[in-house]
Amino acid sequence: MNTRPIQQALTLIAIALTFASGAADVASFTRLGDVFTSVMTGNIVLWGLAAARGSLTLFSHTAVSIAGYIVGVAGATWIAHGFKAASQDEDQGQGDVPPDHVVRVLLAELILVAGFTTGWEISGASPAGWAQFCVLATLAAAMGVQSSAVKDMGLAEVSTTYLTGTLTGLVASLARPGQDTQHGLRRFGVLIGLVAGASLCGLLVATAADLVPFLPLGALVFALVVGWRSGWPWPGGGGGR
Repeated sequence: MNTRPIQQALTLIAIALTFASGAADVASFTRLGDVFTSVMTGNIVLWGLAAARGSLTLFSHTAVSIAGYIVGVAGATWIAHGFKAASQDEDQGQGDVPPDHVVRVLLAELILVAGFTTGWEISGASPAGWAQFCVLATLAAAMGVQSSAVKDMGLAEVSTTYLTGTLTGLVASLARPGQDTQHGLRRFGVLIGLVAGASLCGLLVATAADLVPFLPLGALVFALVVGWRSGWPWPGGGGGR
């Protein structure tokens, strides 16, 4: 079986999801309390900084983001476990094709990103007070769901939310003499996707903030369409091929 088209599709999906992460982090950092929604290492550092400075505002925002992310990962894991029904899932996840629970988890993320979009638009692209906490928690939960889905997607040595490991692997493979740069295109792609998502979101925040949520939303829809077209098992039966 030729798995190259599937691997190419997975690379496109990884880039799209990382683009969504970059946009989400810029949106949260600029409009949702100076915190991140996918980079939990950064949030934990900010949490420590908030404690040192006695900043209740920063402390509460990082706490909400971290809690939202944890709920997202836990919820996605619960969804995956509920649909794995062992033998059926193993049959559907043939070769490099992710099992169908991955699609269900990404659809759950789509619902959360749609909820974030709704809250952002209702608040005029500037959530404040409890609305800000709700929008922040929803977006962080979406990123947690995404991280859980990617873990089961077969994306070799690549993440779409925490990119330090991806950068480390890329540099190590480039610096290793006499070795091929394994998964180099995918690693380069997700790093570029992160920068592109962050840059475009930063531009929209400054010029057309109402359009910001449509970056992660559009990227996620694109990833799902690519998956469907590449033959992912879709809930209800069948894929795009």
